[in-house]
Amino acid sequence: MSLSDQEKPRTGLSPRQARRLRIAAASVLLVAMAVVLVLRLASRTSVLVVGVYGLAMILCGVVIELSRNGRTRLGTWLLGTGLLAALAADWLLLP
Repeated sequence: MSLSDQEKPRTGLSPRQARRLRIAAASVLLVAMAVVLVLRLASRTSVLVVGVYGLAMILCGVVIELSRNGRTRLGTWLLGTGLLAALAADWLLLP
């Protein structure tokens, strides 16, 4: 029997596990963004605060939907870059 005939041991997560992990991560970040939004609005009222954190929450929802449809890599990239952009906007734009 050659190596191509044998089944190689699988490393890493299965696609189903990866989807569940991304959905859980995006859900936790969605709740975290909601908490940060409430805390930010308590300290100052600004349309920019609502815009930045509202868009970050929408992004988390999009990532959850992408993960449900099997697009976990795209969802991971979007989640990472989107949340970094939200943090940068919070640091640079918000007073």
